[in-house]
Amino acid sequence: MEIVFLNRLSKRNEHGDESFAQVWIGQHEGIWSAGWSTHHGLDESTDDLWYEGSLWQELLHVYRHELALKMAEGYRPLIHGVFHEQEGAAGRGQSLQKLYCYCDLFPRDDVYEQLTMWRRQKAAAERKAPYFIATNRLLRLISVYLPHTEEELLELPGVGQGKMSQYGKELLAITTQNDRTTSFPLNWVTETLEEEVFLSWMYKQKQNQYRQELNKFSLTKTIIEGISDGLSLEHIGMKAGLHRREMIEAVEHLDRDGFDMEKLIRKELVNVSEEEQAAIWSAYEELGDTLLKPVMLQVYGEEKAAETGLDQVYERLRLIRIRFRHQGTADRHVG
Repeated sequence: MEIVFLNRLSKRNEHGDESFAQVWIGQHEGIWSAGWSTHHGLDESTDDLWYEGSLWQELLHVYRHELALKMAEGYRPLIHGVFHEQEGAAGRGQSLQKLYCYCDLFPRDDVYEQLTMWRRQKAAAERKAPYFIATNRLLRLISVYLPHTEEELLELPGVGQGKMSQYGKELLAITTQNDRTTSFPLNWVTETLEEEVFLSWMYKQKQNQYRQELNKFSLTKTIIEGISDGLSLEHIGMKAGLHRREMIEAVEHLDRDGFDMEKLIRKELVNVSEEEQAAIWSAYEELGDTLLKPVMLQVYGEEKAAETGLDQVYERLRLIRIRFRHQGTADRHVG
């Protein structure tokens, strides 16, 4: 095997003792592999094979996720750039990350619960999704740093004049009821956090990010291979561990990412008459493709849709909508 990348890492325990390891990527006759070797002495090591296969992109997803796990445990590389991507945040970006890090390390769950209860009530009253009122991350910031004035509230990332004018007084009514041991401005956060603690937190964030990317890549691979093999939506869903509704959402996402879903769509609509498909297409032309319910009512009506099965009806609408949007894109390019 030809080693194409090798880096040495070290970790110190609470007693100051240092342990060493190596991370590597190799290639042999078109097969990629990546792994980790933990050194126990001059001639002893434990090897852990992370990946072996033919896809470089798949190797990168696995490699980054596994390496982030190790670095979250405290391992640090001899040579930087181990993730094979543009790394690091500096200046303002790093200061923001440290604000988030401090929130995770020193949460105020009691205040956070008060804020989430307020958000639920506000979302219900305004008929909005809760995250339009305030994200979980913003509520965490507010709960930990406890601004007592409008000026302090505006210091937090995610709070602008619009949100301040809408919700500032109500948020401050909650925060001022709680005692705080810290102050504004928040420059002290950078000085308080130990660098190693912050780095370990950062690598845990990377670990979560890479796990999501790996899961997305694996799902994409499963769906594309299933379509190539002529499998149905049901069978691909069984391999991917997803319900049909989740599979339809995944197909829509893949279509937006540029993957060709036509072979699967054709297979799933084989038992839907041309007349029914044409009626759906005409409804999209007349009503637009943003909302599905008006299309469903025009084509089927409530009674017939219920007899057919609402889930099945909406599935057909969403599959045909993919085709319809492609036609609209093609027409715009021609125009």
